[in-house]
Amino acid sequence: MPTSLFGPDFQAVLNRAVNPPSPAAAASASPEDWRDRWIYFLMLDRFNNPSGPPVHQPFDDPGYSGFQGGTFSGVQQQLSYIKGLGAGAIWLSPVLKNFQFDRNTYHGYGIHNFIGAEPRFADNPAAADDELRTLVDAAHQQDLFVIFDIVLNHTGNAFAYQCDPADQFCLNNQGAQASFHPSPQPVQWRDATGAARPDFPDVAAIPNPSLDAVVWPLELQRNNFFRRQGTPDPSGDDTVGDFSILKQMMTADPDLQRFLIRSFQYVIARFDIDGFRIDTIRYLKGDLPRLFGNSMREFALSIGKKNFFTFGEVFDSNAEQDIARFIGRNTGDQSELVGVDAALDYPLFNTLKPVVKGFAPPAAVVGMYQNRKNVEANVLSSHGDATRYFVTFLDNHDVKERIRYVDPVDPTKFDDQVTLGLACLYSLPGIPCLYYGTEQGLHGSGSDPAVREALWGGPGFDEQSDFYQDIRQIASVRAQQSALRYGRFYFRPISGDGVNFGVSGFPQGVVAFSRILNDQEVVVAANTNAAQAQQVDVIVEILLSSAGDRFDVLYSNQTAPEAPQPVRPVPAGTPTVHEVDGSIGTGPLHVIRINLRPLEAQILRAHAPVPH
Repeated sequence: MPTSLFGPDFQAVLNRAVNPPSPAAAASASPEDWRDRWIYFLMLDRFNNPSGPPVHQPFDDPGYSGFQGGTFSGVQQQLSYIKGLGAGAIWLSPVLKNFQFDRNTYHGYGIHNFIGAEPRFADNPAAADDELRTLVDAAHQQDLFVIFDIVLNHTGNAFAYQCDPADQFCLNNQGAQASFHPSPQPVQWRDATGAARPDFPDVAAIPNPSLDAVVWPLELQRNNFFRRQGTPDPSGDDTVGDFSILKQMMTADPDLQRFLIRSFQYVIARFDIDGFRIDTIRYLKGDLPRLFGNSMREFALSIGKKNFFTFGEVFDSNAEQDIARFIGRNTGDQSELVGVDAALDYPLFNTLKPVVKGFAPPAAVVGMYQNRKNVEANVLSSHGDATRYFVTFLDNHDVKERIRYVDPVDPTKFDDQVTLGLACLYSLPGIPCLYYGTEQGLHGSGSDPAVREALWGGPGFDEQSDFYQDIRQIASVRAQQSALRYGRFYFRPISGDGVNFGVSGFPQGVVAFSRILNDQEVVVAANTNAAQAQQVDVIVEILLSSAGDRFDVLYSNQTAPEAPQPVRPVPAGTPTVHEVDGSIGTGPLHVIRINLRPLEAQILRAHAPVPH
């Protein structure tokens, strides 16, 4: 493994990628359009180990924060299982090397070597880089693209603070964290055992540092690349300061930016990956999101990857506005650089999940999209409208609650909420992302470890499970219906009486929307009421339908679903339609009457005419 960004072994990897010695050695091609794919996100340590059970039992202990033993080969063994669901890409939690002395960084977010793989995920720790590349190659052979989760904001617990005597917080945790200080504090870099060394105040002056200590590659070994001011000021900017024990870097520093960019260009070349999910993107300073996104895209283009994909995590209460700041390029910007392609769609998660659960009205999702239209109207990515490529989800490793809720009295009572939510998610704009274990009914909640279960120690990889089969069906419909991937998107006002139409403004209402592509309309309707069936009229496109046309049920999460009644005209002047934009319409309309059982979701398309 190289130790320097400018060593001959490092440069050889870049040269081989740019000028492959043979066609077989060329970088793998990118997908033509990422919307043709959906993503399966797994936590490496918690997914699978073919050689033995999880280290700790039970497999889903909500209080266990150590390594469970998942491996690269464990993921490789189950690639056909992931592909069988219909996935087109896998997103791996961070796979780069963390401090070996830290027994709690199973999640991978405490990176200390930005160009080498994590040995604890390898069957042979000395061959970790090769094993990771083998996994990526095997995924490509299964037509699965691979996305690495990466960190630019911070490293692992690389040093301890030399505590100010007045800083009780620092003293209480032996310098692992310190209270916020307005200026850099003296530090003691850790050795390979994790011991803070008083004789290591300056990383650049440490003689022959261990490959299991400090930070690598060696160009990163400068004290001034680290903030060293403790955790954020509670009354100040929450993006300035360490992330718990993870040490924040000075990402506005031009030299550090250059070295991080070169490191991750190497990662693309060495492991032949297809995209990056960028952690904690709103913490990055000095226009790094734009510089980094553009640099990754240009390097990938130089080696033949024409559609390398980057998306960032913006996880805060003001996500929509912050996404607009960090993603793509605003048309009013002076810079010609286009940054990160897309974002994890936290605004959708924050509104769709409560609607699916019956806690919020469908109108909340409509309001979110209207807000997005206003906030991000001028944001473009390398693909055009950045919001069409947002990575959408119903749960993940950070939100402390899986989408499935198991009722203590009736364990399967709310299972249809999962499939209802996924039917909506896979039909809405964006690139859907499924969190590992959803397809096996995992249902942890309450803490980070609770939703990071060791899958192979629990339900395992049953391809006949009800959730697996439903997800496969939903994914198949999305793959077959191009309107669900590229189509225009309209929320549909609904009506119970056939006269007064509007978006449902009460919890446990019906979500209804259309995706339209050329002459194709796909309608999605979902009843979020867990106890009551609902019969509603849903507006369909008048120019694409005729009286008497029938819509087929492409998917329902209920057995023997009832197909909608034929298209019915509603004459002008008869209805009152409260449109999504606040205007009032009076027809004429074409509608279909849909009967939905409790928690039923239907995906519908006009019956294809028989060719003459």
